[in-house]
Amino acid sequence: MTIKDIAKESGYALGTVSRVLNDQPGVSPEAREKILAVVAAHQFTPNSNARHLKQQAGRGIAIVVKGTRNMLFAVVLEQLQAEIRQRGYPTFAIYIDEEDDEVEQARLLCRERKPLGILFLGSNLLYFRRNFGSVPVPCTLVTNSAAALAFPNLSSVTTDDVSAAAFCIGYLARRGHRNIGILGGIACGSDASCARLTGCERGFAACGLPFDPEKQYQSARFSMDSGYAAMEKLLEQFPEMTAVFAFSDVMAIGALRALQDHGRRVPEDISLIGFDGIDLGRYSIPRLTTIRQGDQELARRGVTLLLGQIEGDNGALHETVPFTLVEGESVRDFVKEALV
Repeated sequence: MTIKDIAKESGYALGTVSRVLNDQPGVSPEAREKILAVVAAHQFTPNSNARHLKQQAGRGIAIVVKGTRNMLFAVVLEQLQAEIRQRGYPTFAIYIDEEDDEVEQARLLCRERKPLGILFLGSNLLYFRRNFGSVPVPCTLVTNSAAALAFPNLSSVTTDDVSAAAFCIGYLARRGHRNIGILGGIACGSDASCARLTGCERGFAACGLPFDPEKQYQSARFSMDSGYAAMEKLLEQFPEMTAVFAFSDVMAIGALRALQDHGRRVPEDISLIGFDGIDLGRYSIPRLTTIRQGDQELARRGVTLLLGQIEGDNGALHETVPFTLVEGESVRDFVKEALV
């Protein structure tokens, strides 16, 4: 009998069972009574060693965040920390540059701070292929898929970036746009950027539109100032474009300012669509049309997957959460006269 078996028989989540076994608050009397009845029926004795590990606040659950200016990550991080604390675990976050090696950081954490598990916000799978085999603790990627890696201690939850990016191209094409520029990641420095670029390519092909990356694609970091600079370059190399798809909302906000500074109206002259669905886009002028990732669901499922390995006998699992289009005011149907 394991904590997972108790959860299954009682009908309550692992986190709820864990709080009852550790005599923590936040559980209804009915739930506590039913769980304790299952415990008594099976004469279950909690593993004192496991409980001792959990109570070591210096260990806890680590969250490795790639990049310091990704606003979506800031939102998801806050939700991850709240979820983890609600489940009764201490947590701490480590920030690294978006081009740094997160697996090497994880190996360092395991040597120095010995976390019970690690959540990764942002990741480059190349680093995982090289060195993840030496990371001994359960881990979960949040906002990226590790399904192709097949490590037994590495789960993942993500948005389908390929489908979402292809949807964006199709959406702009259905609005009449044929000359579509892309603001994307730096040389596939993250797998999310690679997946979104793949989705763009599929979207162009499905719509029967040509795509010349040398002309239509400009790389940027996930920040407003980088989005601004990249938009200026894209205006120079692709002046005939009528729409832009940015791989993040912060890039899109930077691009919006650059377009306005160069006398281009949004959406009258150039339409603009972002990706992430952060709150800032609701307050830009015009309001940003964007793909909203399910940030709350990403955080909830990410923590659940990780604790499934820490508390139970779950193997690696890989999940995808749905995306939604949020239509703001930054996209309009292509009108040829608007370019005159």
